[in-house]
Amino acid sequence: MAVKKSSRLTSSNRKSATSKKTPAIQKKYTKTEILNEIAAKTNVNRKDVAAVLEELDVLIERHIKKRAVGEFALPGLLKIKCVTRPARPARKGVPNPFRPGELMDIPRKPASTRVKILPLKKLKGFAL
Repeated sequence: MAVKKSSRLTSSNRKSATSKKTPAIQKKYTKTEILNEIAAKTNVNRKDVAAVLEELDVLIERHIKKRAVGEFALPGLLKIKCVTRPARPARKGVPNPFRPGELMDIPRKPASTRVKILPLKKLKGFAL
């Protein structure tokens, strides 16, 4: 009796079956080239593509600005977060890490807000 083999796709076959092979771009695109490329590939007017990107810019600003959520995610691609760093007090008589045996004074630093951009799964997969 013959045993029938299952026709499962391995993880590498599944990956190549679901994603298209696209050529790598050798030079950095300008904003105009990006807009033209998206407009050509999606059959959408260039002005409409520019309007969508401008609205995305406004949407990110509304998520990130003061008294807002402080976080924005493009699903699968990236996450933009605001990270607040607390104020640091001044310190006197701290050992100098560059000259052992010498003491130094560290000035105070006010609180600040930093913007962090974190790559998500799909974006990490592009680089591999």
